[in-house]
Amino acid sequence: MAYPLLLDPYTSPATSPEQPFDRRALHPWMNRRPMPLSDPETRYPELLQDTSGPRLAYLHIPFCANHCLFCGFYRNRTDDAAMSVYVDHLIREIERDAIRPGFSDRPVAAIFLGGGTPSALSAIDLHRLIATLRRCLPVADDCEITVEGRVAGFDAEKIDACLDAGANRFSIGIQSFDTHLRRRMGRRASQEEAIAFLADLAARKRAAVICDLIYGLPAQTDDIWRRDVALCDEIGLDGVDLYCLSLQPGSPLVLSIEKGALPPAAETRDTERRYYEGGNILEDRGWSRLSQAHWGRTPRERNRYNRGTKRGLDCLAFGAGAGGMLGGHRFMLEGDVATYQARIAAGEKPITAMLAPAPHHAARGLVMDAAEMGSLDFASLDAAVDTEFSAALLPLFRHWQAVGVAALNGSRMTLTPRGRYWHNNVADVLFKLIDAYLDGPAVAHAPMSGDRMPVMAHSHSPDPTSEHPHAEHHSHRSGTPR
Repeated sequence: MAYPLLLDPYTSPATSPEQPFDRRALHPWMNRRPMPLSDPETRYPELLQDTSGPRLAYLHIPFCANHCLFCGFYRNRTDDAAMSVYVDHLIREIERDAIRPGFSDRPVAAIFLGGGTPSALSAIDLHRLIATLRRCLPVADDCEITVEGRVAGFDAEKIDACLDAGANRFSIGIQSFDTHLRRRMGRRASQEEAIAFLADLAARKRAAVICDLIYGLPAQTDDIWRRDVALCDEIGLDGVDLYCLSLQPGSPLVLSIEKGALPPAAETRDTERRYYEGGNILEDRGWSRLSQAHWGRTPRERNRYNRGTKRGLDCLAFGAGAGGMLGGHRFMLEGDVATYQARIAAGEKPITAMLAPAPHHAARGLVMDAAEMGSLDFASLDAAVDTEFSAALLPLFRHWQAVGVAALNGSRMTLTPRGRYWHNNVADVLFKLIDAYLDGPAVAHAPMSGDRMPVMAHSHSPDPTSEHPHAEHHSHRSGTPR
């Protein structure tokens, strides 16, 4: 049955005329937490036998040369011997999964090697890891294979090893090109070194090359931000992510701000403006917006993995701290490297937690994807929820139009640039109203869930105890920096 909706909490005037919501939502999928399952080791092989649609794959490399100030995901310091042993176990995990029933029945459309810092691995380990993936996974002919990395330590030998093994996309964490700001954030390479590295990588023309930029950093000026964005075009990159700074509780950056060693992060009005400015700079130069935070310059950039996580595609997961999803079930692998390796040596799939599908997870996936892409089709929403659902939401949609979040054209709602900046809030409200409409007002939450609990792993590695979506994700997620 359908329950009547109370829309007043969501259509009341914003607390400030400068913004349509009282504060920015970071993790809207946390507004309703499904129950953990008690038998993940039993459920995992059963879920692998679902044969519907393509899959993604995520591999976690939990090693970094240093702890960058903005990062809340640091786990282990790089060590060549330890990383080689880790790759041995990671390959063993992949090979063991490859012979499970159902594992090879569905093509893998995109693979992401994330971290941590995958480029910290040796050239030999990078090659054998990617080669193992291509040998053991049912990779699609046009599979997108991304290696995440940073400028420091990612030399020509490692790049060649990745390319020769089959990688066709590099995602480089730049955050800012400005040397002074990079050094304050814990990045070692100078602006000149970062530009030269990316230009060389792009000049090879063997893979899509993208980078991450963050707006809202302490001490970041408007001029620094505009120059950072313009450089992506001048270097000739294939794509760029523009992420809003996400302050992770307890991170070195937050502690530095609290101690007065760094100035505060930018205010919401400034980050919203920088989001608009960054997108305008790129689009004025002919780039295309591929999602809320991602722009592409050439056809090489497909953004397939990130888009798939937002849509809620099934995702295989390998490595200590990796998270994935199968049939709406989110799961997390053991995060401690020593424990992970011991369980691999014992012949186990080292799952530490698995959640039952979130209520109405298919409808949530549709909404999250629509928020990311900036357009919600009412017929699709009604098909996922109820034939009268979009009509019941019409006062809300009109309110969003009045405050500059959306435009209505009868059959769909399109997010404005302001709406794209606030897209997580849009999804947050719609998630709650889906729950209230289908399950009754008792499940409705406060109008804004906010960031009630930390995400415990990389943006591509959801912690099931926090119901981080691999329909994210993305994350993500507006703006978990890499």
